Amino acid sequence: MRQPKFVPSAAVLSGETADIYFARTVEILRKEGINPVTTMEIFPNYPGVLCGIEEAKALLAEILPKNESEVWAVDEGETMQVKDVVLRIKARYLTYGLYETALLGMLAHASGWATAARECASAARGIPVISFGARHVHPNVAGIMDYAAVVGGCTGCSSIEGARLAGITPSGTMPHALILIMGDTVKATLAFDKHMPADIARVSLVDTFKDEVEESLRVAEALGDRLHSVRLDTPVERGRVTVHLVKEVRAWLDLKGYKHVKIFVSGGVTPQRITEFLDAGAPVDGFGVGSYISAAKPIDFKADIHEIDGKPVSKRGRLPGLSPNPKLKRVM
Repeated sequence: MRQPKFVPSAAVLSGETADIYFARTVEILRKEGINPVTTMEIFPNYPGVLCGIEEAKALLAEILPKNESEVWAVDEGETMQVKDVVLRIKARYLTYGLYETALLGMLAHASGWATAARECASAARGIPVISFGARHVHPNVAGIMDYAAVVGGCTGCSSIEGARLAGITPSGTMPHALILIMGDTVKATLAFDKHMPADIARVSLVDTFKDEVEESLRVAEALGDRLHSVRLDTPVERGRVTVHLVKEVRAWLDLKGYKHVKIFVSGGVTPQRITEFLDAGAPVDGFGVGSYISAAKPIDFKADIHEIDGKPVSKRGRLPGLSPNPKLKRVM
C-alpha cells in the first residue's frame, strides 16, 4: 500500500467530536495559566492488529507545534498485545488535550476492523479476500473501514474512498440491481463487457434468476475467454452458498471447457465458513466478506499521562513513567 493521505475533518479539528470534559479541562487550564509539557501514552486493552495510526499522525501533524513536540508510534498493521504502547505524545498539554477522544476513536474502530480482516485473511490461506462491508457502516467511515480491512490483510475493497486511501483499485463488478433491471444475467454481463474498460475483470453474478450452474454456463458460453469469474451470492432464503454448490459449479465449468473461469464466493462469509469451505476442498478462488469485518467490535484503547515536566506520574493501578516498546519509532 502507498502512504495514505488522511485529512482531519473540520468537526475533529474544532473539537466538536471531543468528550465535553476535555473541552472543559482545556478551558480551565488555559484560564489558570497552566500548560505543562506532558507525555501521554496510548495502549490497547485487547490484542489485535494496529490500525488508525496514520490517521492519528495526520491529526497530530495539524495540531502540534513543529519544534516543540515529539511523537513516537508503532507502524500501521503491526500486531499488538495488551498494554503495548502504540502511540506516545510529548508536548504541552493544551496543544493536544482536546483531541484525546478523537485519537482513541481512530485507533479503536480501525484496529477492530483490521483485526477482523486479519482473521479472514488467515483463514483463507492465501486465497484473496475482498472487503464488501461498506454498506454496513455510516458513509462517513466507510472508506476508513475498507482501508483498515486492507491493512488487516484483505487484497481489495469495494468502496471508492477505501481504495483511494489504500492506494489500490476498487474491487467489484455488478450488483443484482443491474441484472434485475436488464432482466437477464447474460444480457447484463454482456453490457458490462461492452461498456467497462478492458482492465476490469469480467465477473458475473450468477444467482439472480436461474440455477447457479445454469447461469454460470450461460455467461461462460456468451463471454468465452473474456469471463474471469462467476460470483456465487446465494441468499440465506435459498440455503446460501454451500461446499457442494461450489464443487458442482466447478465440475460443470470444467466439463464444458471453461477451466479458466474462477469462482468467487460472497454472502455471510466468516473465518469459520472460510475454514469449512477449504477444509472440505471447495475450489474457491476468492471470498467477499462484509459484515464480519464491518461489524467488528472496536478495540478499547486507553490514554494515560505518564510524565509531567519530565517527572514520572500515574493514576492508581498504572505504573508511573514511560513504558518501553521496541516497536515504537520516532515519527515527529
